[in-house]
Amino acid sequence: MNSFSILFYLKDERRDKNGKAGLYLRITVDGRRTSISLNRKIDPSKWDSRMNKLKGKDNEAEELNKFMATIRHKLNKIQHHLVEDGEPFTVHDVKEKYLGKDKKYKMLIQLFDEHNQQMEKLVGIEFALGTWKRYFTTKSHVAEYVKSEYRRTDIPVKDIDLKFIKGFEYFLKVTKTCNHNSALKYVNNFKKIVRIAVANDWLAKDPFYNYKVQFKTVEREFLSKEELQRLIDKEIESERLGIVRDMFVLCCFTGLAYVDVQSLKPEEIYQNEDGSFYIKSKRTKTDTGFTIPLLPTAIAVIEKYKNHPKVVNKDCAIPVLSNQKSNAYLKEIADRCDIKKNLTTHLARHTFATTVTLTNGVPIETVGKMLGHKNLRTTQHYAKIIDSKVEEDMAILKDKLANQHIAKAFEKQ
Repeated sequence: MNSFSILFYLKDERRDKNGKAGLYLRITVDGRRTSISLNRKIDPSKWDSRMNKLKGKDNEAEELNKFMATIRHKLNKIQHHLVEDGEPFTVHDVKEKYLGKDKKYKMLIQLFDEHNQQMEKLVGIEFALGTWKRYFTTKSHVAEYVKSEYRRTDIPVKDIDLKFIKGFEYFLKVTKTCNHNSALKYVNNFKKIVRIAVANDWLAKDPFYNYKVQFKTVEREFLSKEELQRLIDKEIESERLGIVRDMFVLCCFTGLAYVDVQSLKPEEIYQNEDGSFYIKSKRTKTDTGFTIPLLPTAIAVIEKYKNHPKVVNKDCAIPVLSNQKSNAYLKEIADRCDIKKNLTTHLARHTFATTVTLTNGVPIETVGKMLGHKNLRTTQHYAKIIDSKVEEDMAILKDKLANQHIAKAFEKQ
């Protein structure tokens, strides 16, 4: 059986400016020792080295002696369990158990990395590349927050609580200068990792239970009919700007997202018996199928590039530059067309939903189908019915009511 002893002592040679010495714990197993600082400062004149406790019966003495008794009880319990296990143990085994370092906790950043590595292998199968990139960025933000707030490279998943979540949201808004909705999107990505931890019992309860996400309503910009026509009519000599303008116009008349027009292949464009054309494909982001009948402007853009080398090789339906370059060139195009709005590839999708379709009487359910949305609520975020459309609809209603008996009856009163 292993010999085992516990001793509390002061390091007199390391006194602070007030003359107090640090209190230490010494554990001895089979003649081998290890010491642990208890982070307490004691007046050496009050220390009873023979009784191994603080002298007196004041509050300080009672509190410290109870503290040491608790430690002694915990260590005796650890030693008892080790003896019961029947395996030989060392003084370092006792110390590790006392400090809790023997427990293998699931670590947060490690879990996030594992999730992202699995997701990366499923890109193109279950997830879009953009989705994986957002989780990769979220992990980077979480790692930076842990380092900034906790001065560590990783923390146990079990330590995640509501305070951590709110602190992360604050960090995103203040340190990373994210706007409200962007910050909450990162928090929502982080929530998935927490739910994985809860499902695997690495976290006792869901810290998101009392956390409420409330996104702010954002007024989405779109091009007016006049601005869109100005963009179409503009003579552009530069090939790179011309390609970006034409891609943008195609998106305005089809509702395709940048990633979908980028991946669009000639074989996804079909012709009906009556000679009309339509696109039948799946959204990269949601893997939701959609069918879009092609308007004359969209057909004209596709026809323009039918002899382009990349189209001939069936690499794409029209040539497309990178999203970053496209957005940069769109700003230059906006200046040339005297458009003050911040042109982006996504603004074209808003323009299709509002100016091209809803304003011209296409039902919102039909617009949602063409956009590849799974529910009407998503479409409503994209589609803003402008005032002129409301006035037109009310004018039609006014004409209908004018021919009804109830309307005429009120006019006589």
